[in-house]
Amino acid sequence: MNQQTTSWLQNVTGNNDQLFFILGPCVIENETDTLRAAEFLKRLSEKLNFKLIFKGSFDKANRTSITGFRGVDMHDGLKMLSRIRSEFNVPVITDIHETVHVAEVADAVDILQIPAFLCRQTDLLIAAGKAGKLVHLKKGQFETAESMKSAMGKIQSTGNNAIWLCERGYMFGYNNVIVDYRNFPIMKSFGVPVVFDVTHSVQSPGGLGSASGGDRRLVAHLAASAIVQGLAGLYMMVHSQPEQAMCCGPVSIAHKHVESLLAYFIELDAWAKARPVPCVDVETKPSTSACSASGSSSTRRGLG
Repeated sequence: MNQQTTSWLQNVTGNNDQLFFILGPCVIENETDTLRAAEFLKRLSEKLNFKLIFKGSFDKANRTSITGFRGVDMHDGLKMLSRIRSEFNVPVITDIHETVHVAEVADAVDILQIPAFLCRQTDLLIAAGKAGKLVHLKKGQFETAESMKSAMGKIQSTGNNAIWLCERGYMFGYNNVIVDYRNFPIMKSFGVPVVFDVTHSVQSPGGLGSASGGDRRLVAHLAASAIVQGLAGLYMMVHSQPEQAMCCGPVSIAHKHVESLLAYFIELDAWAKARPVPCVDVETKPSTSACSASGSSSTRRGLG
């Protein structure tokens, strides 16, 4: 793999550069469809000129039902991800669930993803930090934005500061997820890149009884509302045929709709970053300067 293809990952230290995209199927279903998805997304990234990270999970360990499809085994999944890295020259990301898997997964991918349900698992976070890879830490549906600073601290205790935080909504009653948009400036105030997992944020966990449901029609609206706040990246699950997807079909975006959505998001991101949001300090005095992400008191929940 061309080292220059992944060097940009280390240069993502804030939220001011052009929006990058983490795209791919929720779970690796088979080799043929996964390679076709990677080829489609690679060509699209060249056409629209955006930075792409290919996402695919070899295992989804938190399926609603024991009968839910979890993916291929780790060996085959990592083999496919490694092939995508080399053939399409794109960085890849995948989930880790257990400490014993970290070393092998870290050898095959560019970014280790901590699933939202596991964001408090101390041993897993420390193992990920020790692997020396970039860590994409998803905020749990049960966590406040402020509490993610402590989760980050577990990774940072290993000397690894290459951390991205990811918003994916709160549980709001039964089978419903709501996004609190105050979380974006709060997590940005920690001085790290922030990513929005928009497709999981329109999910209805367990909403179909033995599987999760959701409403992909809301994806564009939630994403647009987040992008104007100035984020590092946007995460979307995409699939050639969402109605036949073996995981997260109701919230995955069909390939035929991806280009128009991304073109809009890229244009909106450029507009927003050229016009940063003005600040209002704790005394509610308007300011002509852009809101700081330095972690000042004005970023606390409920204030300016």
